[in-house]
Amino acid sequence: MKITYMNAEKNIIKVRVHDGIVGLLNIGSILLASEFGLNWIYIAVAVAVLQIASPITKFCPVYTILNKLMPDTDPIQNGK
Repeated sequence: MKITYMNAEKNIIKVRVHDGIVGLLNIGSILLASEFGLNWIYIAVAVAVLQIASPITKFCPVYTILNKLMPDTDPIQNGK
């Protein structure tokens, strides 16, 4: 597969969007836990577990959604 400059830029954008979503989930979970109770911290724990498992399982729910929303980019963490 030939990688073009535009394709590489779109892949970089996809990675940055993923990182932003994961970061917002973590920060949001921490803020909710500090304001409304520790039960909200489980969101951050679940995100962390998925991040740790994704290199082994090659599955990430955020990338699954982004792969569908951005079909003109290379699939990332799609289970292959």
